Amino acid sequence: MSDTQPIGVFDSGIGGLTVLRALAERLPGEDFLYLGDTARLPYGTKTAATVERYALQAVEVLLRRGVKAIVVACNTASSAALPALTAAHPLLPIIGVIEPGAAAAVAATRSGRIAVLATEGTVRGGAYQREILKRLPGAKVVAVPATLFVALAEEGWTEGLVAEAAARRYLEPLFADAATAPDVLVLGCTHFPPLAGVIRSVIGDSVRIVDSAATTAAALARLMGTRLQPSGQQDGASRFLVTDGEERFARVGPVFLGGAIRPEAIERVDLVAVGAPD
Repeated sequence: MSDTQPIGVFDSGIGGLTVLRALAERLPGEDFLYLGDTARLPYGTKTAATVERYALQAVEVLLRRGVKAIVVACNTASSAALPALTAAHPLLPIIGVIEPGAAAAVAATRSGRIAVLATEGTVRGGAYQREILKRLPGAKVVAVPATLFVALAEEGWTEGLVAEAAARRYLEPLFADAATAPDVLVLGCTHFPPLAGVIRSVIGDSVRIVDSAATTAAALARLMGTRLQPSGQQDGASRFLVTDGEERFARVGPVFLGGAIRPEAIERVDLVAVGAPD
């Protein structure tokens, strides 16, 4: 049995394309419909109630397009809105990025010291801390907001003096003392993987970097054949919805997706007009 409906993926903007990239690599026969709420980014500085409302609107749009599952490719939305989304759509398979990332961090640590680099909203919500401690109660978890990294990634400034200075400012205090430094760093924002090179140059080679994109793709793959039916196709395709800035999305998106985005594959939508389900 097969199901050729697309899998919905949504993010506050373009960072979630790193998750889409991992999903497409892991499940190459599936079609994906990506929604970037580019008119209202970033989510990381907004209240949990606002992010929840935005996420409900995004999922409603994707459901009207016939998706068979949802991947919340945004750490802030996963932290603030996942319970509301699953309550609103109890029969719909919905996966966030935080639980898979937390599980990977716990599996990778040897010392039990784990650092999470994320947006202000994700750090404030405490979801990574809770999920890590649920799996490893004795863990020492420190979460650091790195909001500037979002802007640097969006501008394509993923290397050079500015990116290096920001990475040192955020990370050197955490890793200065080898005796107490974390041995795992979770990239708790989907904007951060393009900065992995400059992050690595600051923290050194001994620290394991966990990117939740790959672990989320693995979690979705485990649902295939159980809660989800595979498409049965040889090659899938991706289409894109944005709430503003189609040209910029097509120009900057390839930094995160790792491949070109055809302008004709991008469509603008209005989430406010759609509203959220009752």
